[in-house]
Amino acid sequence: MPSFLLDPIVITVTTGAAMLGLAAGSLGTFAVLRRESLIGDTMSHAALPGVALGFLLTGERSLAAMLAGALVTGLAAALFSLYLSNLPRIKRDAALGVALGLFFALGVVALSFAQKLPGAAAAGLETFLFGQAAATLRSDLLLLGAVTVAALGIVAALWKQVTAVTFDPDFAQAAGFNRRAYEALLTGLLAVAVVIGLQMVGVVLMSALVVAPAVAARQWSSSLTKMFWLAGSLGALSAVTGALISARASGLATGPLIVLVATAVVGVSLLLAPRREVQVES
Repeated sequence: MPSFLLDPIVITVTTGAAMLGLAAGSLGTFAVLRRESLIGDTMSHAALPGVALGFLLTGERSLAAMLAGALVTGLAAALFSLYLSNLPRIKRDAALGVALGLFFALGVVALSFAQKLPGAAAAGLETFLFGQAAATLRSDLLLLGAVTVAALGIVAALWKQVTAVTFDPDFAQAAGFNRRAYEALLTGLLAVAVVIGLQMVGVVLMSALVVAPAVAARQWSSSLTKMFWLAGSLGALSAVTGALISARASGLATGPLIVLVATAVVGVSLLLAPRREVQVES
């Protein structure tokens, strides 16, 4: 066994990467099927002001506070975009674009202000832009694990309802399900998937890890159940592979490598998946 695999830092990072990939990939399934992939991009960028707010409130590097702040601002951006899309002459993608730009700009301003305060350098706030997997601590794994288990547990408990809302919202409403409540739940779960990956992948690239495994799994799956778990597995595999490549090749950032691996998995799936392969005209 290569010696670097026994390094405690490598073990911590790969364990965190596996949990992140599992959660992001599986929960990203609903974003892809509901054609709301851009909302993941919006929430990931909108998480930045929440990270800065979490530091400002605690005055220290508290991952729980930072992620809680990121979750709040990410959901706020989603709700703001929903409000805009309900206005006349504003389409959903335009509303998401406005929310993304507004909240990301607020995040950059808040980050610039927070970095001037004592303790900001030790908190590593700037690493949330592009991620810094090496900053993951063993104590962070407990939080990541708890959030992952809770999110997947909620989906499993409400599988029938979220399936109906995903594929046929009108039928779900007619069947007596509170459509808006379950749509809000799916949006909240997507926000959770985005937030838990901020430290490792960063706000700029996190949306790719949410979408890519689900897109790859869609090429191999004919049912939601298979796609859900396959997306989680591909997400975990991509995250662990990227983390190990980064550990082996010194100087290469973990987050971008994870996204590159996930994107490569999409390419392979498009080329090789049965009945979904790319057709080349002669």
